[in-house]
Amino acid sequence: MGRFSVLSLSDAAAERVRAIVEARGGEALGLRVGVKKGGCAGMEYTIDLVTEPKPGEDMVEHAGAKVFVAPEAVLFLLGTRMDYEETTLRSGFTFTNPNQTSACGCGESIELKPADDAAVAAARSAA
Repeated sequence: MGRFSVLSLSDAAAERVRAIVEARGGEALGLRVGVKKGGCAGMEYTIDLVTEPKPGEDMVEHAGAKVFVAPEAVLFLLGTRMDYEETTLRSGFTFTNPNQTSACGCGESIELKPADDAAVAAARSAA
């Protein structure tokens, strides 16, 4: 059994995270994914460069890429798959999130319901 992970990364997402971190030189460890209030559907994903982990953060590692999950975002991101796509119109990280109840047309803003604490505890103890 592996360690509990809040979210999983596709190979494409891991490759992109590694490229961003390498471009920033030595001080970057990985990316932090969080959620914030905003946008037309109520919440938006946030992605920041991590130079120092925060206490209590979950860290997911895949193919040498590290993604940190802000503690306040864990309930919203449980079970999420992070991917990276490039199309003619846009390129960026995408999130397939089982907690998402709706999204706006642009896909940048989402409505999320938090996973329940028991689900998080069960997932952590199963790991």
